[in-house]
Amino acid sequence: MEPEQPRTVEQIRGLVSWIGPGRKLTQTGKVTLADARALVTLLETGDTIDPAIGDRTFRTKSSQELYHLNLLVEWAKAARLLRVASGRLVPVKKNARLLEDPERVLDALFEALPRIGEAVLPSGWLGSMFAEEYPAGLRAVLTSLYAADLPVPEQKLRTAMWETLSGFFVLDDLPEDRLRLLRQSNDRDVDRLLAALRGLGAAQQTGKSVTLTSAGHQAMARLRGELRAGDPVYELRVQLSDVDRPSVWRLVQVPAGIRLDRLHQVIQAAMGWQNCHLHAFSANGVQYGRRSGELDFADETTAVLDILVKEGGHLDYDYDFGDSWEHRITVERRMTAEADHHYPACVDGAGACPPEDCGGPGGYEDLKRTLLDSTDPEHEDLLRWLGLKTAADFDPAHFDLHEINQQLRTLD
Repeated sequence: MEPEQPRTVEQIRGLVSWIGPGRKLTQTGKVTLADARALVTLLETGDTIDPAIGDRTFRTKSSQELYHLNLLVEWAKAARLLRVASGRLVPVKKNARLLEDPERVLDALFEALPRIGEAVLPSGWLGSMFAEEYPAGLRAVLTSLYAADLPVPEQKLRTAMWETLSGFFVLDDLPEDRLRLLRQSNDRDVDRLLAALRGLGAAQQTGKSVTLTSAGHQAMARLRGELRAGDPVYELRVQLSDVDRPSVWRLVQVPAGIRLDRLHQVIQAAMGWQNCHLHAFSANGVQYGRRSGELDFADETTAVLDILVKEGGHLDYDYDFGDSWEHRITVERRMTAEADHHYPACVDGAGACPPEDCGGPGGYEDLKRTLLDSTDPEHEDLLRWLGLKTAADFDPAHFDLHEINQQLRTLD
């Protein structure tokens, strides 16, 4: 007996099968109302045609008004299972075999999520920030779920969405009632996205919390371009130079073919930097970084790690050209990716990341000495600058492996 497939996957397969050789669309490119009536019943979408509210009947003028059916059609098109040709909705022949495998259908629909914003979050009388900045909002929700080890409360996801998107808009002058309505519309659209993920079988509800299913995790890993079992991996030791008592280092595992711009993000997250300054890699006498008119760097987006360095070799990474935080990156060993493991990953390390803008290795040594000496005239000023109540709140030996891996899993 075959396992029950996610509802949306089965509806999409049913939709494509029903379309057959093709169906004529309206002049606006939508499913005709006659076809919509048949599909609403066949696919059990839950849409209501010509809804009655009280003693009034509101006539449905377009299939676009049927939220769930329109979402299925647009999703199938975005996943390249259906296409529009000469005013007709027709199957994509080269992907017909894909429909025989529900898991591949799920992958195709998950991969299409970034392209169906208008269908998931249709415009209405009260729009939302999420609808206007759908790609950023989608990324915020998916990465929050993907990085979590435990179910995530729905309200936490709504709050994360608001905090992510509010920076795109000027909200300071909005009256309180308008802000409240805007937040409510944003919450509504987060709930719409979560419903779509549940229908796809990529997320599941536990009380008022949400978690990605195993299928959702796998689909998300593929969407992020993560490694498959057996792919080559480099284990790198990233050592902060000229810093000791304690030393600061991380042991990270990354795809052997990682680009240097991506490796920069991994180092920032693993070490604990805030990515506030310029950086550069040095390998084989060449400096790689972000291309600009002022700095003559080779383009780091075209440089691949395993082409530049092999097992036992090294390259250097310099962060903040003022403070000059130099890192030696050594390829400790070449290995292969394991199934159900996330990459990049941090597997070991020591020492807290120095505070940004503290003056480089020499300034960091002065900072630690000043914090230990409560009689130093700069002691209190330094505590205020660091945002600490007491010197005991600063631990240069602090290292939290779990926290670092949470950061690595939220990299975009």
